[in-house]
Formats: sequence, structure tokens, C-alpha cells
Amino acid sequence: MIFLQQCWCLFTLKSGGQQLPLLLLMRIAVNTRFLLKDYLEGYGNFLYETFRRITENHPEHEFIFIFDRPFDNRFVFNTNVTPVVAGPPARHPLLWKYWYDIKIPALLKKYKADIFISCDGFCSLHTKVPQCLVVHDLAFIHFPSGIKKSHLLFYKRYTPKFLATARAIATVSQFSKNDITRQYNTAAGKIDVVYNGVKEIFRPLGIEEKEEVKKKYTEGKEYFVYAGAIHPRKNLMNLLKAFSVFKKRQQTGMKLVLTGRLAWKYESFTASLKTYKYRNDVVLTGYVPEEELVSIIGAAYGMVYPSFLEGFGVPVLEAMKCEVPVITSSGSAMQEVAKEAALYANPAHHTDIADKMMLLYKDENLRKEMIQKGKQVIKEYNWDNTAALLWQCILKAHQ
Repeated sequence: MIFLQQCWCLFTLKSGGQQLPLLLLMRIAVNTRFLLKDYLEGYGNFLYETFRRITENHPEHEFIFIFDRPFDNRFVFNTNVTPVVAGPPARHPLLWKYWYDIKIPALLKKYKADIFISCDGFCSLHTKVPQCLVVHDLAFIHFPSGIKKSHLLFYKRYTPKFLATARAIATVSQFSKNDITRQYNTAAGKIDVVYNGVKEIFRPLGIEEKEEVKKKYTEGKEYFVYAGAIHPRKNLMNLLKAFSVFKKRQQTGMKLVLTGRLAWKYESFTASLKTYKYRNDVVLTGYVPEEELVSIIGAAYGMVYPSFLEGFGVPVLEAMKCEVPVITSSGSAMQEVAKEAALYANPAHHTDIADKMMLLYKDENLRKEMIQKGKQVIKEYNWDNTAALLWQCILKAHQ
């Protein structure tokens, strides 16, 4: 691709007697290593949804997408995007250090980038190019057992340096912003809250659609659903305990569907599941395509999302968009995001989770009320707003 000739230029406008700089053109480098074919999760979804819009809304700028492995052409969203592959794949702390501090600075210099955007909480410590950093949460501080030791050491050592180096920081909730300022004494004015959105693909299902999904996964029975990766921070052991209490008290055919990939330290969970009393009532789907995820969530009686900590909690809103009521954890970002449209349980107490499951099961009026509240809450979140807010943070980083 032939680059636009000038990285950026300034015109001046007169406003109230003052001359204000007007940025006309930037060359924007973006870390896109989480745009993975058929494997978009948290960071990848955020990148996909925001930069698909940003590149389209700002055709006057040139975008350099930096991948760490061969990429899918569908991630080259517009003609103002130039993809670059900079291997090796960065999936280990040593390779992270090499990729961000050697490969990235060289590419920023080669392409004369004006700014570097990184949406995975990491940035380069060896470039003078202004950087905009997206930090979704500080889960490694609050739940260190949920991350590999080598990764944990890297996060602990370098996160404060990344935060200090970045010119501007974006995060996805006020909860996370407060956490960053408290843990690292980062100036609040340096951090913008951009929230997340929910994809339009999530929608309510019709009665016949729901019945087909239930026939496929639960022999036609109603079910609670959990959607997300399977690892300790998601608190699925307590979810199983809660489901046991629920089944003993209610004597119902209700099932539990767990949909998501086996991520990290899942062995104890899968081992426990083999001897679990209600094993025949638990369905483990593994990773499913997004279209199938919509169906599984949309046909559920309710979602239970008992994670110990989230910076946002996208599945909660995905369920609301499907008009499925939600039970989730208190004391984290989910309360900020879902407001009064969810039931909240202490994630450390499985009996509290079970109590909320029973309450939802027994009170149909409450269930309907929650669905209506969820329809109102979901209106506040969309990817267009996220992209616009992130763009303002990018501009702030370039100033």
C-alpha cells in the first residue's frame, strides 16, 4: 500500500481570538496481535469492534496494524489499513519483552508512526512515540492464583512501568479506573473510561428457536447458562456447589450449561466434574462459534456469571440483550455495568449464589421485571460509543 505522504500536519483555526491547532493526518500504529481468526475473545473483540469503526470513521488517517503471526484478511478493515506481521508470536513473557521493546520500536521508526495504540495492557518501554494504553482490569493483583507464575511476575514488574510510560490510558469501567488509580497512584485525569459494547448479533430468540436449542443441548429441559472461559477466576467450582444446593432444594429437571474454552488451571474443575453428583445435568460445550453462543444464551432460563472479578463483564450484557435475566457477582464492575437489572450474589459464598438461583426460579414476576430492566440498561452500551470515546483518548495521547 502506498502511504499517505505526510505523517501529520497542522492547520490553524481562529476561535475566540485564539489560533487552535487542527490535526489533519496521523500515522497510527496499532497492536493487533489479539485479532485471531476464529478465536476472538476479550481483547480481540475489543480491538475488532473499536478499530473497525475507527478506521472507517477516520479515513484521513493511516493505520498500521501490527500482527505477531499471519492474519485473516477480514481484519484489514479498510483501505487506510496497512497490515504488518512482526513475529515471532508473542505468547510468553520473554517473547512479550522482545516483541514490545525490540520489534515494536523498530516498526514504529520504520513506518514513522505518530502514535502507538495497545489494547492488551502492555506497551513499549523503548520508544519515544506517544502511546495510548488500554487496561481492562487488574485481575492479576486481586486473583494471582488465576494466572501462570511467569506471567504474574511479568505483570507485577512491568504494569507500573507501562502505566507511567503511556501518554493516555483507557479502561472499561469506573471500577477499573478507581482500581488503577488506587493501586498505582496513577493520575485520574490520565485515565478515560470507554466502557464496552455488545454486538448486534445478540438478540432475543423466538419460542420455537428456544425449543430447538434446548432439544440440542439439554434434552428439552430448561437450563441456567454460564458463558466465558473456564479458569479459576470465573469461580465455576462455587457455581457447581450452588447448582447442587439448587437441585437438592428444588427437585427440578433444570440443567446447567457451561459454554467456553478450557483456558488455565481447569484440571481440578474437570476432575471434580467427573464425580459430581449432578454430572448428567451439567453440559460442557467447549468453545462455540459466536452464532451458536447467541443461541445458547438466548434459550437459557437465566445466566449465572459468578466471576470473582471483572473489569466489565460483557457476557452479562450479552444475556440482557437476549432478554435473559442475570445473576452475577457483587463487589466488582458488574454492579456498575448492570445496575438494578441483575441479581447479585457474594461470589465467595456458594449458598448465596444458590439462593439467587432459587429466587429467580420461583418468582416469575421477578424474572419478567429483570428482563425489562435489562432491556433498558443495554441501551447505554454500544460499540459506536466505545469507539468514539477511545478515539478521544487516542487524540489526548497525541497532544
